[in-house]
Amino acid sequence: MNTQACSYSKDALALRVRLQPKASADRLEGPGHDASGRQFLKARVRAVPEKGKANAALEKLIARALGVPRSAVTVVKGNTDRLKTVRISRADAKVEASVKRLLGETAS
Repeated sequence: MNTQACSYSKDALALRVRLQPKASADRLEGPGHDASGRQFLKARVRAVPEKGKANAALEKLIARALGVPRSAVTVVKGNTDRLKTVRISRADAKVEASVKRLLGETAS
């Protein structure tokens, strides 16, 4: 996959996500860029950022969007930050295509 927002390591995919907790709805909003030009996936969840509730809601939202088990999605970096790294294990061609779609990329 050739994008700044995600990278592969063995059979897993690392995805950079910017999370907004306490939103009106749970949803993935597509790509965004920070001030230095790095790409990320924008996400909103209704959960509050207390005791890992927003991170758990993000993991569930991404798992549902990619069609993978909830146990395959884990926040591995940025537990208390808005910008997070999410690890998706069991990443195959179908998951890669779904991530590209979420980031607004065309499949090659």
